[in-house]
Amino acid sequence: MVDILSQNEIDALLTALSSGEMDAEELKKEESAKKIRAYDFKRAVRFSKDHIRSLSRIHENFARYLTTYFSAQLRTFMQIKVVQVEQLPYDEFIRSIPKTTILNIFEAEPLKGRMCLEVHPNIAYAMIDRLLGGVGTNPSNVTTLTEIETMVLERIFTRAFDSFKEAWKSVIDVTPKLTALETNPQFIQIVSPNETIALISMRTNIGDFSGMMNLCIPHVVIEPIMSRLSDHHWFISEKKTEKNPVEIEALQKRIHNTTLPVVAQLGNSSLSVHEFLNIVEGDVIKLDKSIQRGLTLSIGTKEKFIGRPGELNGKLAIKIEEILNDEEGGNEQ
Repeated sequence: MVDILSQNEIDALLTALSSGEMDAEELKKEESAKKIRAYDFKRAVRFSKDHIRSLSRIHENFARYLTTYFSAQLRTFMQIKVVQVEQLPYDEFIRSIPKTTILNIFEAEPLKGRMCLEVHPNIAYAMIDRLLGGVGTNPSNVTTLTEIETMVLERIFTRAFDSFKEAWKSVIDVTPKLTALETNPQFIQIVSPNETIALISMRTNIGDFSGMMNLCIPHVVIEPIMSRLSDHHWFISEKKTEKNPVEIEALQKRIHNTTLPVVAQLGNSSLSVHEFLNIVEGDVIKLDKSIQRGLTLSIGTKEKFIGRPGELNGKLAIKIEEILNDEEGGNEQ
């Protein structure tokens, strides 16, 4: 990132140059001197800033989908938020997570290779407690999962990967599938130790407990679609996106089958409480609308038509005589 000088720093620099404390020629030589930057081949840079931004955008949606899904399944509020997207060697990721944790290994066809969603034990055990009828507490000194607990986690995370599918829909249609659930990171080797991965860290809060969910995506897995992660591709895709005819037809069908109340208003009148209590059969209530004027028909809360009362096939009916535009009768009641 380029450093920007403040106004005070600029003034001090100009004063030093004018007084001779600094030599402009020496500054030029330093600027033109060849700069050498150290490069660690064990931490190969495979993802550009453009790619990192796109991955961050995708998985912010993923975090929102997961928040909705887990909150519904656990019947309690759960918040998931992306806090960092970085690239690092796979071996460094494995060494950074707890020795006992929850590792969901999954595939996402047509992408080749495996990915991993690591869930901190605090979060995983709180989930289990909620799903088994508890209040979401985290038991202490638990090192292994029972068969029942493993099945409970497999079931909830199998459906959780539907959120991954939705988040990636704008880039590629994938079919995620949970292939394994492990608790020991040393037993998981989805890529070589020096392979670069994209690590999406998501802070997770459930009740009084908080922890991290880390999504590990090896570079080799998404390398075939890296070109789709550029801002240019996203811009072009958004411009060319067309609505699915099937979705349009389904939406139109739902709209056509929607029911709305239709009310024909004869008019209004004001009565005192005494007059209302003393109404008897044969009394006439004077309305504020002339009999010569048609009745106003309201669709929902908006006045849309003027009509005349009548009878059709032995039933009361209204004949539409005029359609009100928005200026004449479109005000909400």
